[in-house]
Amino acid sequence: MTPNPIAAPNLFDRALLQARQRRALKQGPATFLLDRVVEDMEERLAAVKRDFADVADIWTAGDGLRKSLGDRFKSLTHVALVDSEVLPLHPEQFDLAISALAFQFVNDLPGVLAQIRRRLKPDGLLLAAMIGGDTLNELRQCFAAAEAELEGGVSPRVAPFADLRDVGALLQRAGLALPVTDVDRVVVRYDSAFALMADLRRMGASNILIERRRMPTRRGTMLRMAQIYAQRFADPDGRIRATFDVIWLSGWAPHDSQPKPLRPGSATASLEEAVKKAPKRS
Repeated sequence: MTPNPIAAPNLFDRALLQARQRRALKQGPATFLLDRVVEDMEERLAAVKRDFADVADIWTAGDGLRKSLGDRFKSLTHVALVDSEVLPLHPEQFDLAISALAFQFVNDLPGVLAQIRRRLKPDGLLLAAMIGGDTLNELRQCFAAAEAELEGGVSPRVAPFADLRDVGALLQRAGLALPVTDVDRVVVRYDSAFALMADLRRMGASNILIERRRMPTRRGTMLRMAQIYAQRFADPDGRIRATFDVIWLSGWAPHDSQPKPLRPGSATASLEEAVKKAPKRS
């Protein structure tokens, strides 16, 4: 009997994410992080000596990425964010899949990466950026300290983020070849923790954890959190720091033309013979 696969845990309320992104668009979105990613994606694609025709944009919020890159391709299909994480695309439909700051809100990232690999033509490329690593670790620490001090417990405030090594392993698990990951650390300074939280709302990135606290946060807890933040993470001028780690990931749908590692035992040169022939030092 074939065992049933273990379902990925549902961490994120994706319907709430859609509502938060719509609200951010109405309020005037904060796009400085997305703008940076779009610019970086342009440079990374320019460095790939390859022409792409049919492209899928997976769940990128807003239209900044499509406005920036749309003219470079024959077609650019935008996959809109919905509750489901099933991609409504055909197998081997695209030769490039891109995504900007969306994968951090995916419940089943290994499954989504595997879907993308199947939607790519052989030797097609996935290039994406997602929030990860130590993002908002300062805010996480300060909320935890304030709640522990005033309420005797800690509630989930900041989503868990994948680290660089995890993402590289997930690319391999999804069957993508030549996986590459790197991180771009962005430190943003704010007048206060409240200014940071206002920006998070305008990014559509405030708390969407299913296990989030449903009651409003006490005013005293919020004030104490901001006080701790200013004590621990302020520069000499009084402004606080917030860390955003942008993880870049890329991988290729397998193709016979791609370089492959040598099979064990297939080496034609002997290390022992090389050592014997090496010049001896006096």
